Amino acid sequence: MRILCTALDLFVLLILARVVVSYFPPGGEFLETLRRLLTAATEWVLGPLRRAIPAVRMGGMSLDLSPIIVIVAVMLISPILC
Repeated sequence: MRILCTALDLFVLLILARVVVSYFPPGGEFLETLRRLLTAATEWVLGPLRRAIPAVRMGGMSLDLSPIIVIVAVMLISPILC
């Protein structure tokens, strides 16, 4: 059971890292490798959710709610499972 809790915590950290990396402009081999790694590790959950729930328009930009929804869901499920 502890392995599941650790995996959930790690997944939340991966999502947070992906959000932070998304704020940096493309460029640099390290950053692009990190971006691809984080996308590969999290897209299997965020992608379908992003397709189901459109981004919220905020003037000239949009806010992707999928990371927020997944993190909140993990935070709600973790106390039950762990």
